[in-house]
Amino acid sequence: MIVKGTYFQNDAEKPLVYGDVEITNVKRQRLRGEELKEGILCEPVMIGFCGTDNELMRMGSEGRLGAKFPEGKNRLVNGHEGIVWVPSENRFAIVLIRGGDSYDPTRYTEDETYFEYGCDKADGLFCDQQYFHPDMLLRIPDGYVHNGKLDRSFAKKMVFPDPFACMLFQLERMEDLGSAHNFRVCMRKYKCDEQKAREIAKEEIFDRTVIFGLGTTGMFIGDLILRSHKNAKVLFVARSPKDSAKVTYALKQTGAAYLQNTFDSEAELSKAIVEALGGRATTFIGVSGSNVEHRVAFEHGALGCNGIYNSFSLGPKITFDTMPFGFENHLILGSINFRQDHMEKAIQMLAESSYDEIVELIDKDEFTADPMGAYKNKIYSKNAPMKTAVIWNPKYVE
Repeated sequence: MIVKGTYFQNDAEKPLVYGDVEITNVKRQRLRGEELKEGILCEPVMIGFCGTDNELMRMGSEGRLGAKFPEGKNRLVNGHEGIVWVPSENRFAIVLIRGGDSYDPTRYTEDETYFEYGCDKADGLFCDQQYFHPDMLLRIPDGYVHNGKLDRSFAKKMVFPDPFACMLFQLERMEDLGSAHNFRVCMRKYKCDEQKAREIAKEEIFDRTVIFGLGTTGMFIGDLILRSHKNAKVLFVARSPKDSAKVTYALKQTGAAYLQNTFDSEAELSKAIVEALGGRATTFIGVSGSNVEHRVAFEHGALGCNGIYNSFSLGPKITFDTMPFGFENHLILGSINFRQDHMEKAIQMLAESSYDEIVELIDKDEFTADPMGAYKNKIYSKNAPMKTAVIWNPKYVE
């Protein structure tokens, strides 16, 4: 079937284009042990732009996208955040992005495979119609559809279930690893049994938390940590002025503290972080996409003994001096996925949130007329909003 859409390709000049693209109904597997199923034809309604899209566009310009293309194709229809209309079922749905021949999509192993709609080996949402696995079309809560149309504010929130679910997974991982990492110290410190010590360690790992970078993912994880751990201290570190709209909203939403990075050196920044926290960090979360993260944490000592370093940035390399690393007992984790239960919880939490306030819309015609220009000059420009989305099919939105 030929539809209109945007797609990535390996091309130095035009890695992202809009035009005719052929979509096919490929049988896919949601999880290992389940049957392969043909997709259901859906119509994308509201789609969000993700930093991953920007990275894929850069990879295409460098000719490095081949492994991401669907089998037999030389391009990838992008878009992995959004809500679709399912004509055959007369309902709206959120697309569960990740599936494949794996037992747990948060951790696939060497003999397992995966796909991600709009990201890896499977076409995504930025087109007029698309096929999606029937069991990966998640239901939306009741009360947000009126006369066959989606509430606009709700639709804007539904560009976030993918990154919000990622952050629910990050929270789960840090709780699990923090508890396992430090419970033996807590057993001796508090003279308690293992179960109680694991509970204490799970809380204390967030005592002094640095979130380095303040995009939507950084804000989401700060929000989730403070919702789940009332005694946690969370410090956002970024370059934006404290009175900027982005920072003001993030602090109001989360209750976290903020440190603007205006320092001349990384050593000065690290010292300021420690002072703001009242001690070296117990957890350091890197979401800025810059190489500054690991140097501040390890080389300049912002991350304290027995602390964990959560690498959520794509691109930077992490290095550390093995002598202090070993003796200070640091733990580094890196994992960027989520399960269906994370996604379903994210949908419910977002529906009850105010996160639509940080989503700005770009006109579809403006975007499709010059997709690359829209990415560079508006969606990911210096003055870009925290989140940009597009109403792909206005007949379904109030």
